[in-house]
Amino acid sequence: MNKSKVLKVIKQHKTNYPDPISLHKGQTVHTGKLYEGEEDWDNWIYCFTEDKSSEGWVPAQIIRSKSGTGRGVILEDYCANELTVEKGEELIVYKELNGWYWTKRQLTGEEGWVPKSHLEERQG
Repeated sequence: MNKSKVLKVIKQHKTNYPDPISLHKGQTVHTGKLYEGEEDWDNWIYCFTEDKSSEGWVPAQIIRSKSGTGRGVILEDYCANELTVEKGEELIVYKELNGWYWTKRQLTGEEGWVPKSHLEERQG
């Protein structure tokens, strides 16, 4: 998705991760399990920072694995912040990745991930 667009929240979403992992390009992480679930959320890997002070889900596309080491290098800055949203809110969508949208709340400017299945095109 190259251009931003505004979508409406059709289903409430509450974050389960109040302290999301935040990584910078070139950082090394320990890689864990791939996400497995009923949702269409492929290509997410659970990672830990080297000092184990932070952990969370990271898109596989931004990790260059160090073969056989259980570690990888981050290819771009990344933050796993999820937005808690209520039905009826409108969000600006900037990026789509692995079943999630990177969004911005119009009223406050707060940014974060929201499941794609929780948003739809505005009507009218």
